[in-house]
Amino acid sequence: MPTELDPFDHQILRRLAADGRMRITELARHIGLSKTPCQARVKRLEASGHILGYHAALSAEKLGLSHIAFVQITLNNTREAALEAFNTAVRLIPEIEQCHMIAGGFDYLLKVRTPSIEAYRKIMGEQISTLPHVKSSSTFVSMEAVKEATSLTPHSGA
Repeated sequence: MPTELDPFDHQILRRLAADGRMRITELARHIGLSKTPCQARVKRLEASGHILGYHAALSAEKLGLSHIAFVQITLNNTREAALEAFNTAVRLIPEIEQCHMIAGGFDYLLKVRTPSIEAYRKIMGEQISTLPHVKSSSTFVSMEAVKEATSLTPHSGA
């Protein structure tokens, strides 16, 4: 169950999601608190797991990783041991940016980022299709990222 956050907490989370390098003094000024209580709130939000860390947003295009494919995976076995084997193996493939277990007509949805369609085909043929218990897959290539959030932003609170 989510922890109750007050309007100051929500403001802190929104500001830090937008700029994780913001200094405490600037953050405090923006949300209307003094430095010490603001810093205590940030430490509490970190300790409670609301803030998991601070990251740089990288340019996939400049890094040569602009090819995105979404892959539907259907497993031939969905018992717990098979799911765990798949989950463990999928975490070892760095090109798989996201992996979600799905309730629906297939079992998993993967987001795979590679430099090119050729690189994707190689990853698909050599690694993804050989993951434990994979029965079938369907690939959908992204033509354009219309919206891609780089961080969560709390929607409730002041």
